[in-house]
Amino acid sequence: MALRPSPDRHVKDDYPWWLVALVAIGIVLAAVIVANDIYAQVFRTVVNGVGITVFVTLVAFVLATVLGLGICLLGMADNPVLRQIARFYIEMIRGIPMLVLLFYVAFVGAPALVAAYNFLISPLVTAGVAEPILVRDLSLMWRAIIALTIGYSSFIAEIFRAGFQSVDLGQIEAAKALGLSRYRRFRSVIFPQAIRVIFPPLSNDFVSMVKDSSLVSVLGVADITQMGKVYAAGSFRFFETYSIVTYIYLILTIGLSLALRRTEKWMKSR
Repeated sequence: MALRPSPDRHVKDDYPWWLVALVAIGIVLAAVIVANDIYAQVFRTVVNGVGITVFVTLVAFVLATVLGLGICLLGMADNPVLRQIARFYIEMIRGIPMLVLLFYVAFVGAPALVAAYNFLISPLVTAGVAEPILVRDLSLMWRAIIALTIGYSSFIAEIFRAGFQSVDLGQIEAAKALGLSRYRRFRSVIFPQAIRVIFPPLSNDFVSMVKDSSLVSVLGVADITQMGKVYAAGSFRFFETYSIVTYIYLILTIGLSLALRRTEKWMKSR
């Protein structure tokens, strides 16, 4: 049974031998890619999907964060109806697998959204001012972004809720006694303290979204996974292809994790 250090004891972080091992493996694989023509060809093909993966991840995460914050504030409103609506959204979306949500948004939600839009602008269409849109006008990439945004917003809303509720009530009451408005209390008292609690799980969700962005390949979006699937299906080089795909995802996720961990330590030091 391992002994747990006392809370007041300063414990230094272990030397990151795991990172040394991963860097060594990465260097070896990089040498293989340079020296082997097959691996080099696979890498040149798969790396074309990095831009789509990064774009989908960044856009979906920013939108999910904004939507999640809105849902969280809705769930903390004084009106019980608004709180119930927020809770209904969170519990329903969290219960749907991401892949199912992706298919539902792409093939059910998108046609419904286009039909609703055309219905709303029908007077303008009749007047010749506007043109109706078709379902194919809404690209599969944006359908995937919408699905990831909806799916992650429910989890991010709970992260924000936990962070805001971690702020001591005495400080909020003191801010009220000083006559600060609700917005000023949120901006100057609640959010600066809550962000220290919010940032670690939020950054973890960011890394998870990098991995879950690979699900967009089921819609044919040309991300890293899709480029690998296409190459492997045509060349039957499954081992080489998915080794490169794994290698690229590890570079993205581990590099991002290290950057976010450094940011977290900086925030704690402040």
